[in-house]
Amino acid sequence: MVTQPQQQAILAAAGIHKRFGALVVLDAVDFTMAADEAVGIVGPNGAGKTTLLSVLAGAFPPSSGTVSFKGGDVTPLSATQRCRLGLVRTHQVPKPFSGMTTFENVFVAASHGAGLGRDEAYEEALGSLKLCGMLGVANRRAETLGLLDRKRLELARALAARPTLLLLDEIGGGLTDGEAGELVDTIKELRRRKIGIVWIEHIVHILLQVAERLICMDAGKIIADGEPQTVMADPEVVRAYLGGGPK
Repeated sequence: MVTQPQQQAILAAAGIHKRFGALVVLDAVDFTMAADEAVGIVGPNGAGKTTLLSVLAGAFPPSSGTVSFKGGDVTPLSATQRCRLGLVRTHQVPKPFSGMTTFENVFVAASHGAGLGRDEAYEEALGSLKLCGMLGVANRRAETLGLLDRKRLELARALAARPTLLLLDEIGGGLTDGEAGELVDTIKELRRRKIGIVWIEHIVHILLQVAERLICMDAGKIIADGEPQTVMADPEVVRAYLGGGPK
C-alpha cells in the first residue's frame, strides 16, 4: 500500500538509488511531500531511513535519481547550499562544537547556516534558544550538557538556520518518555509556525503525536505510505517493522 499526496510538492525524490560498493541501501525510492506536511518515517534497522535523509539533505549524493526542493533540482547542491535554501537537518547523535557555549553554537548556525549578519544572527539565536527552552543554559559550555539539552541544542541549531523544511533523525532516541514529550511540544510549535517536518523515529508513539502521514521502509524501499494508523496496521509493515503478523 503506497500512496502519494496530491498537493504541490515542496520536496520530491525521484528514482533514488544509493549504493555503497555492492551494497544497495536505497532502491528506486520515490517520495514527495507538501510544504505544510509532517511526515514520519519508520522501519527496521538497516531499512535505509537515515541514508534517505542524508540524500535529501545533501550529505550523500544519490547513485542515481534526483532530489527537488521548492520546484528546483538540488541534486548537485551541497548540504550547505540546501541549508541556505531552507532544507535543514538534525543528526541522530548530537555533536555540538566543544569549547563553545550553547549560545555560540546556535549563533554559528544562524550566521553560517542561514547566512545572517551579526545582529540578525544574534536575535535569531536568542529566539531559537527561547523556543527550545535553553536560555537558562545559554552560557554553559556545550560539551557539559546532558543528553536532553544536547538534543534541544541540536534542534535549536537547526531552527537558527531558518528552515522551511526540517529533517529530524531520531531526535527522541535515548530519552525518557517525559523528556521526549518535551521535545514533541517544541516540534508541535514548529508545526504551528508552518515548518514542514520529515521525522525518522523508532519511538513510534511520540512520532504519531506529530506525524499526519507515515512512511514505512524496508530493505531500501518504501513499502507503505499513508495515514499513520492505516500504515501501522498494514500486514507488510507488521511483518517488516514489528516482526510478526500473517504471512
